[in-house]
Amino acid sequence: MTTTETKIKKPKVVKKTAVTKTTKIAKKSKVSPKKEKSVHISGSDSKVVLRIRVRAYESKILDASIKQIMDTAMRYDAVIVGPVPLPTEIKKYTVNRSPFIYKNTREQFEIRVHKRLIDIINPNAKTVEALTNLSLPSGVDIDVKMM
Repeated sequence: MTTTETKIKKPKVVKKTAVTKTTKIAKKSKVSPKKEKSVHISGSDSKVVLRIRVRAYESKILDASIKQIMDTAMRYDAVIVGPVPLPTEIKKYTVNRSPFIYKNTREQFEIRVHKRLIDIINPNAKTVEALTNLSLPSGVDIDVKMM
């Protein structure tokens, strides 16, 4: 008798969870069409964003290169958002000064990586071509993504 009782109880629990899952899915499906409608409305504008992430060890060189990027984008009537300063990445290294007698004395070094972010909205072909032909100083790293 106990085996039949457990068999009867298990299907009831499964049915209850299946019913609650379907109601949750139904609720989610009601919410998701609203989100899709808002996405389609903004998707009709078809915004293309060119995201430029610039990194350098020296902030002065970084600011000069960003000004150069912004000037070339403005020359071709592009809409620019930024530059947005991102958090400076600091890498610290601790080194022993002496390996034997003065082993407890240590020296600390750090490398700072300054970052900026620029978004160019709906760039035309001339803007992209001008940005690719741009010559920037050494020590400046650029990542470009189309979104």
